Amino acid sequence: MAEANGYEPRLKKLYRDEIRGKMNSQFEYKNPMMTPGLEKVVINIGLGDAVNDKKVVDAAVQDLTRIAGQKPVITKARTSISNFKLREGMPIGVKVTLRKDRMYEFLDRLITVALPRVRDFRGLNKKSFDGYGNFAMGLKEHIVFPEIEYDKVDKIRGMDIIVCTNAKTDDEARALLKEFNFPFRN
Repeated sequence: MAEANGYEPRLKKLYRDEIRGKMNSQFEYKNPMMTPGLEKVVINIGLGDAVNDKKVVDAAVQDLTRIAGQKPVITKARTSISNFKLREGMPIGVKVTLRKDRMYEFLDRLITVALPRVRDFRGLNKKSFDGYGNFAMGLKEHIVFPEIEYDKVDKIRGMDIIVCTNAKTDDEARALLKEFNFPFRN
């Protein structure tokens, strides 16, 4: 898609030119295809208040479309829960899965623009790995992304961001994300 016009995302080029070699020498893989890489990034916004107001879903879809660069999927409730006034099939969130060039572009904006704009940011938690090489993090405010116009936001929402790698262990994934300049806490 993006390579048709000769453009390649900065982080993709960094991975191909530098990170793969560093990972190979650090972990001594027998085969270059064993080198871990990024597979996908999943962004999720939960909308608990969508039960009362249907416009909340439309606003979240617009915001996530601006942030991710592609249209999100509306997630629906699987079961009914009477205490939360929730019925099966009601919209309760939006999510988007980014792969290839869009994934690298999003991560570049996340690392260089959005995370430095987070108030009282002390770094990402090194323990937020799931045991299979995937990293999960949460943002309390979606307005840290420059694509969101603060004046037009009806409500500040949080979001979950999951970075999926094909690393076998958390240590390999942590080393990979460190090479991508993820700001982990000491």
